[in-house]
Amino acid sequence: MSYLFNTPQQTEEMLAAIGVGSVEDLLEQIPESLRLDRKLDLPAPKSELELEQHVRDLAGRNVTASSRSCFLGGGAYDHFVPSVVDEIASRGEFYTAYTPYQAEASQGSLQAFFEFQTLICQLTGMDVSNASLYEGGTAVSEAAFMAMRVTNRHQRVVVLGTVHPEFRQVLHTYTDLLPCEIVEIPCQDGGADLNLVKEQLDEKTACLVVQQPNFFGCLEDVRELSELAHQVGALSVVSVDPISLGMLERPGNLGVDIVVAEGQPLGIPLQYGGPYLGILACRKEYVRKIPGRIVSLATDRNGKRCFVLGLQTREQHIRREKATSNICTNQGLLALRATVYMSLLGADGLNRVAELSCRKAHYAAEQLTALDGVELMFPQPFFKEFVLRVEKGVERFTDAAREAGFDIGPLLRQFDSIDPSVRSQGVLVAVTECRSRDEIDALRDAVRDF
Repeated sequence: MSYLFNTPQQTEEMLAAIGVGSVEDLLEQIPESLRLDRKLDLPAPKSELELEQHVRDLAGRNVTASSRSCFLGGGAYDHFVPSVVDEIASRGEFYTAYTPYQAEASQGSLQAFFEFQTLICQLTGMDVSNASLYEGGTAVSEAAFMAMRVTNRHQRVVVLGTVHPEFRQVLHTYTDLLPCEIVEIPCQDGGADLNLVKEQLDEKTACLVVQQPNFFGCLEDVRELSELAHQVGALSVVSVDPISLGMLERPGNLGVDIVVAEGQPLGIPLQYGGPYLGILACRKEYVRKIPGRIVSLATDRNGKRCFVLGLQTREQHIRREKATSNICTNQGLLALRATVYMSLLGADGLNRVAELSCRKAHYAAEQLTALDGVELMFPQPFFKEFVLRVEKGVERFTDAAREAGFDIGPLLRQFDSIDPSVRSQGVLVAVTECRSRDEIDALRDAVRDF
């Protein structure tokens, strides 16, 4: 963004135009106690050469995933992004497009969203996908509201305690002022206790929310959990890691009704929490209840193929009480990145990424748990992420890794909603296809004698 300044003459002209004698007169409506009665504490002016060097020094203090060995997980992962994803997504017609309100002028964007929807349906095994949501956390909440509309049950949502703590926090925030009870089922050994889940489901429940793999990296019995939800007339909502679907059974084949996901692993780099990509897909009988917008394939008056906004039950287009969501738009640019990424890899490529991540994660777990005082907190089947329990102190363990150039985490203790007996000693470790065997061995050696 350009730095714009005003000369004293320009300032006087603007003040005269609005009929004010000085800047102080302009600000007189602000109480005296709230005004700063001194000049800003800024350093002395610098020349362009000095300023550029200063900014360069500041930028050099940043640490990125590419400058260290990243074993960070907890919902955002360091997967490889082919350079062609950046090349296509940075084209002006995509990069500057906001939203396809004028469909006749944005056929390229509409086609990209149509392709995104198609790929998401193929990936999840569902019938319908919308054109994306903001990110994974709000996608879980949108799915819960969608389940309420489908079942006409607005009183109760059951969520496994193994769903990402921040996703659950977003759901609580969304329903805070609504007469809806959010029932959280405690984690048992890193996975759901089916008997406990069955006890909590009843005829008032709109849906059961599950995460696969769950927040601790472990695999849930999605088919059985979906069946339990259906036995009481509730829907099953599953939040997935999209990369895991390169190896695991598609949710659509397991009886799931609504699939949501954080789409960041699909060609979107780590960005300190966002912007990321929300994914939502469902069975076709629920399409009228879906939030956001759906792009459709149509034929114009000349018989030519075209793309249109086929369904968008949003406040801007229909009566507010009929709207399925107050979501304003979709994550167009990031949905495009995911589309390019999935198109490039194809089914075989995605399977390869998933398999490499899984095999390397299991190798890392074997190496790290071979150390004294380090063990898997949950000895359950896992995909690419696992929780370590460290007897000597988890902070010392992560500090030793960090000093050697390895980032692992997050620590479970930063999530208040996790059982205290679990979170005090646990740390997440995620391994993607980007990590090499040498890096894993070096991490093991770095924390061997911490």
